[in-house]
Amino acid sequence: MPPASPGQRFETVQLTQGSARLTVVPGLGGGIAELSAGGRPVLRPYLKPDVPHPFELASIVLTPFSNRIAGGAFEWNGAVHRIAPNVEGEPFPIHGDGFQRQWTVSGQSKSSLRLRLEDGQSGPFRYAAEQSLHLTETACELTLSVTNTGDDALPFGLGFHPWFPRSPQTRLQFSAGGVWLNDAQTLPVRHIGLSDMPDWDFRSASPLPPRLIDNAFTGWNGAALIHQGTDHVSVRIRASPILSAALVYSPGETADFFCFEPVSHPINAHNLSGHPGLVVLAPGDQARAKLSLDWDAT
Repeated sequence: MPPASPGQRFETVQLTQGSARLTVVPGLGGGIAELSAGGRPVLRPYLKPDVPHPFELASIVLTPFSNRIAGGAFEWNGAVHRIAPNVEGEPFPIHGDGFQRQWTVSGQSKSSLRLRLEDGQSGPFRYAAEQSLHLTETACELTLSVTNTGDDALPFGLGFHPWFPRSPQTRLQFSAGGVWLNDAQTLPVRHIGLSDMPDWDFRSASPLPPRLIDNAFTGWNGAALIHQGTDHVSVRIRASPILSAALVYSPGETADFFCFEPVSHPINAHNLSGHPGLVVLAPGDQARAKLSLDWDAT
């Protein structure tokens, strides 16, 4: 998909259930532009519709991998596979290409939407993908599946990349086993236990760090709470077991957003020992992940 042009407009599809509203942009990576309840944002709303970019959306899907692949290459079964950078300003390929392609609507009802991508292609990866989005008055359920349509078995990854509002009232709560520390290129260099990083231990509801965080937490149990006080809508997160890593990103305390990304693997897993979290798909095989966002009725 070529870069969107300034002023380019994309058609949207909207679902409404009670006071809950979900707006999706099939042509812009099948991303979510809005998820709100009672007139308040559950996810950060689409920032710049006049300057369309997937990273300005409320949420995008990640496939056939999440985050960065160091050097734009990885070795698999004796062959070196190369992937070109795909985002301006990023030296390495990031988040696959599903979020950059045009999806088509394959089914729709008052409360549900299905999107299809037939021609996913990132480096050696050839795949088809499907999204299912279901809205109720108090929840949004997202399902993402990816099928290897190529000729070779390869290590795939997938996940979800939502942006949440951040304010002084925001608190994050989830349990994990450890976290990867990164170098200056945001590539993992050392895995540590959270006892060595108490400021990043979110087992009890805690504020986000005042400085940059862009790190993958491992051993996540698939549950999280985002407490928003009175500013925004508080959310309960549930993810399927394949999403065993959670990436937390926020540029700092002055930011009005943060990301909590349920993903299958840590950053640069294709070049880490044991390829943690990656799913080897033979031709025709499929991987599926589910994410639920629940909130109280307003």
